[in-house]
Amino acid sequence: MSFHPRFPTLALGLLCLTSAVAADDGTVLALMEKAADWQLAHPRANDKEGKPDGWVNAAFYTGAMALARESASPRFHDAMLKMAEGNQWKPAARPYHADDHAVCQTYLDLYRQHKEPRMLAPTQERFDFILAHPKDDNLEFDRVKNPDHLDRWSWCDALFMAPPAWARLGKATGNPAYLDFAVTQWWVTSDFLYDKEEHLYFRDSSIFPRREPNGRKIFWSRGNGWVMGGLARMLELLPTSHPARPRFEAQFREMAEKIVTLQQADGFWRASLLAPEHYPMQETSGTGFYCYALAWGINHGLLDRAKYEPSVRRAWAALASCVNADGKLTHVQPIGFTPVTFDPESSEPFGVGAFLLAGSEVRHLAAK
Repeated sequence: MSFHPRFPTLALGLLCLTSAVAADDGTVLALMEKAADWQLAHPRANDKEGKPDGWVNAAFYTGAMALARESASPRFHDAMLKMAEGNQWKPAARPYHADDHAVCQTYLDLYRQHKEPRMLAPTQERFDFILAHPKDDNLEFDRVKNPDHLDRWSWCDALFMAPPAWARLGKATGNPAYLDFAVTQWWVTSDFLYDKEEHLYFRDSSIFPRREPNGRKIFWSRGNGWVMGGLARMLELLPTSHPARPRFEAQFREMAEKIVTLQQADGFWRASLLAPEHYPMQETSGTGFYCYALAWGINHGLLDRAKYEPSVRRAWAALASCVNADGKLTHVQPIGFTPVTFDPESSEPFGVGAFLLAGSEVRHLAAK
C-alpha cells in the first residue's frame, strides 16, 4: 500500500484504522505509549489553563496513571511522581472549585501505591475544610445571581474532576464522609443538569434555553463524555453494598444506551450530539471518553458485550486514526463549553488523557 507524501497524517490514519479494528493488546499499548510520550515531550504552556496542577493537565494525568499500570516501563509512573512532587502534593488554588480537585485523583492513586502520608495530607486538609464549611445547593450558572456558582458542581465537567477524587480519598482513609459527600453532590448536580427525556447532561444552566440550528437541545459531546468518564471512575470505587450504587449503575446504563445511538458511521461522536450535521468535524476528546466508559462498562459486567463492543471497536479505530506518526493526537476540540468548529490539528492534554483511559480498557477488552 502506498500514499502520496503530501498526506502523511492521512496515510498513518488509514493504516491505524485498518489495524486497530482487530488490534491485540500489544498494538494498543504501543499506540498509548507513543501518544503519552508525545504529550510528555510537548507540555502545554504554563499559562492560566496549563498549570501543572490544573484540570487541563490533570485529565491527562488520569490517563497517564492508567498507562503506568499497563506499561512495563516505569517512565510514566515516574513522570507522575515527579509532577506530584513538583506540586508538593497540593490541590490547585481555588478551595471549592471542582477543576482544582482533579489533580488529587493522581496524588491519591500514587498514595495507594506508596502509602506515604504526605501524598494525601494536603488533599485531606482541603476536603476537610469543605466538609466543615459546605456551600448551599444553588447551581444557577449566573455570575450576577449566583456570584460564587463555581464553588459548586454547577457544570457537568465537574463530575469528572471532583467526585472521583473524593471517592479516592474515602478509599485511602477509610472515612466514609468523603465518599458520602461525592455521592450526595453528584445527585444534586444530576437532578439539576440531567435531561430525563434525552438521557444526557446539559453543560450548565446557561444552556437550558438554547437550541441548535436544527431546533434540538444543545448537548455537548465532551461534556457528556466527562460525565460518563466520571461515572466509570466513581463506580470503580463505589462498594457493591453502597445504597447509591444501583442509582449510579442505572444512570450509567441509561446514558450508554443513548450514547451508542449517537455514534456516527466513522466511529466518532460529533461535538454536538444531537446536531452532528452542523458540526461535521471528527472530535477525539468526547469520543475518547465514550470509548473508555463503554469499554469499562463491558469489562466490569455492566454493559452487554455483544451490544456495545462493536461501538467500542469503531471508536478505538477512529481514535487511532488521529494519532500522527510522531504520537500527536489530533482533532481535540480546544477548551470550551459548547460545540464549535476548530483546527483539526488541535491537541490538548485532556484529549490525550481520554485516549489513554480508552486504550487501557480496550486493551483489557482485547484480552478477554
